[in-house]
Amino acid sequence: MRSFLRKKDIDLILENNKSTSCEKTLGAFDVTLMSIGATIGTGVMVLTGVVAARDAGPAVVLSFIISAIICILVALCYAEFASSIPTSGSAYSYIYVSLGELIAHLVGWSLFIGYTVSTATVAGGWSAYFNGLLKEIGIHIPSKLTTIPSQGGMINLPAVIVVLLVTFLLSRGTKESKKINNFMVIVKLSIIVLFVAVGVFHIKPQNWHPFMPFGFKGVFAGAASVFFAFSGFDAVSTSAEEVKNPQRSLPIGIVSSLIACTIIYIIVCLVLTGVANYTKLNVADAMSYALNSVGQSWAGSIISVGAVIGILAVMLAYSYGASRILFSMSRDGLLPKAFSKVNRKTNAPILSTWTVGILGALMTGVVDLKQLADVANIIIIGTFMLVSLSIVVLRKTKPNLKRNFKVPLVPVLPIVAVICCLFLMLNLSKATWIYFAIWLVLGLIVYFAYSRKHSLLENEVQTSAPLKKSA
Repeated sequence: MRSFLRKKDIDLILENNKSTSCEKTLGAFDVTLMSIGATIGTGVMVLTGVVAARDAGPAVVLSFIISAIICILVALCYAEFASSIPTSGSAYSYIYVSLGELIAHLVGWSLFIGYTVSTATVAGGWSAYFNGLLKEIGIHIPSKLTTIPSQGGMINLPAVIVVLLVTFLLSRGTKESKKINNFMVIVKLSIIVLFVAVGVFHIKPQNWHPFMPFGFKGVFAGAASVFFAFSGFDAVSTSAEEVKNPQRSLPIGIVSSLIACTIIYIIVCLVLTGVANYTKLNVADAMSYALNSVGQSWAGSIISVGAVIGILAVMLAYSYGASRILFSMSRDGLLPKAFSKVNRKTNAPILSTWTVGILGALMTGVVDLKQLADVANIIIIGTFMLVSLSIVVLRKTKPNLKRNFKVPLVPVLPIVAVICCLFLMLNLSKATWIYFAIWLVLGLIVYFAYSRKHSLLENEVQTSAPLKKSA
């Protein structure tokens, strides 16, 4: 039991970070843009319309606000961790120093597949936009090559190709991918500005009535569904060892990006449901559809082009996060050492990066991703809950730890975040809980078969035991 609960030494983590093999190239602005890039994507371009049509109606704006409030509480916890323990691995590393090795292993194991599934899911949405654009210019890819087997096709080839292209970009190193990511985020924000600027003149207030057609139950169900749309800041917190001044830049990037994304979601929700009736928004390209429906097809086409470019930033951030989780777990001995080896030229963990890319490409190409996306949701919410709990634990166990940013009103705010996360998890389906449990069981098998024996903490115990005995 002691081995399950053993924790990493924070002082040792901080010392190791000084000699990290990763190149420090990211500033506060880069972190903010990467976080916005990971967050603004499928949520604003796909989920807004789908959730409005199926769950919440125009009150989808309330669903986003509820999720945003919970995420802001969690983001404050992340900001405190990032300011005091700036290390690669995000929630996995934070939980390793607070709740112990076994739980940290399961969190890292879950986040790895959660980010990978998120990449695959986003790639599927990107493929839909891309195929739509090709059709507009008269290019038709055979349906067998754009749909998965369960839908009568062979493979979603565009989705597979784009995941592999993103993986190749990441394998070139953070410095190169940073430049392209910043460009994609600026494009994405530009098309959102265009949508609002054009759509605001076509709002019909009657489309907001009834405002809450599915009641509060629909609003809360919508909040659980759109939670996925706010999870980008978690993936970005894995970048700590590649940030120039992580104690300052990460809290700024995490909190400011989440506030900016919340404002964007609220504005887009109000405009979208004001331009088109919510009953007609159950489409993948809701923003383009809404403008096309009021005769602004020129703007709809521009938004489709921008979406194809902008959604790439989401895949970039999630793939990046998954590869850095593997990197961190490998470095701690919980996975084979090959996953933590970096290329001398690019300073990128090549095996980790391509493992995520190949697995994501396989899933997006042949698997029905709807239920898998729900699994990603439950993993992210559960992780947020544990990170919030960890703040309370670490305040008790490490009261003198230097914290450049502190969560206010501890333990009240973290406990509220824990309760809210648990509430959202309980709104997910039984099937989602079953899939989640199966993945956790696989994680336990990996831990007992490999990780526990090869853990660096286990090796430290074995090395120190003979020394104590001879003394």
